[in-house]
Amino acid sequence: MSRVDLQRTFTFRNSKQTYTGIPIIAANMDTTGTFEMAQVLSKHTLFTAIHKHYSVEDWKNFAASHPECLEHVAASSGSGSGDLEKLCAILEAVPALKYICLDVANGYSEYFVEFVKKVREKFPKHTIMAGNVVTGEMVEELILSGADIIKVGIGPGSVCTTRIKTGVGYPQLSAVIECADSAHGLKGHIISDGGCSCPGDVAKAFGAGADFVMMGGMLAGHDQCSGEVIEKNGKKYKLFYGMSSDTAMKKYTGGVAEYRASEGRTVEVPYKGDVENTIRDVLGGLRSTCTYVGAAKLKELSRRTTFIRVTQQSSYMFT
Repeated sequence: MSRVDLQRTFTFRNSKQTYTGIPIIAANMDTTGTFEMAQVLSKHTLFTAIHKHYSVEDWKNFAASHPECLEHVAASSGSGSGDLEKLCAILEAVPALKYICLDVANGYSEYFVEFVKKVREKFPKHTIMAGNVVTGEMVEELILSGADIIKVGIGPGSVCTTRIKTGVGYPQLSAVIECADSAHGLKGHIISDGGCSCPGDVAKAFGAGADFVMMGGMLAGHDQCSGEVIEKNGKKYKLFYGMSSDTAMKKYTGGVAEYRASEGRTVEVPYKGDVENTIRDVLGGLRSTCTYVGAAKLKELSRRTTFIRVTQQSSYMFT
């Protein structure tokens, strides 16, 4: 089992950069997309999309003290003009940074497409992740506008309430299968973002054709996540919340704008200690998946899998 190779090497369509590593990404939420998370994940060649709320000074300090991590991190940005100014300042201050994550809740707007084009024009050699979308046509549009890796997922996240509040969403496995097909036809790549609650789900995302898998909830509650440990009735917890939740919007923008609803929940996740243990669990599960289906390396997984529709995936006799 240990012989299974989980490393992938990709050359990106627009930036022409080459990436090598285990293509699992910590989500750019402010609790999980931290510098502390990046330090641990990069040791395993895993990736971290750093959240957008760190200052330029924070980035300089991180780059100076942990230059070895910069191969495996992306600077995140929203699509506002202030976001772009800050992104430019970070990339100027940390020239070794190669990856940009352009993240909006709804990638279906002309404004976002134009924003991706603008960032590509400014940074022709940087690798750009952009999203989120869930259909092949939009994946193609964003790739042709300059993005290299498209973030796929609307509504599947553990603390996302978009499907409940708006009725909008797309089943994650179907989205990944369809979007991977569209991206690969253009020599682009995708990230399956959301919907993983156990190592088996990560394996299914790769089996469906995802090039990268992004995890938020599975990485929540660890020492490397921001926030204090809360004690309640003798048990320890850490807060975890969606970036469109009341909690996040109050923290960063003074509250939820009148014209919209909060689309994320805030939960107390049982405290899990060092993230190292969770990483080993996920990677061990993924290696076993490859062994079961006869894939000698992660690259082969999507060619060795068949999906069968079930009503329940595991037994809950003892829970």
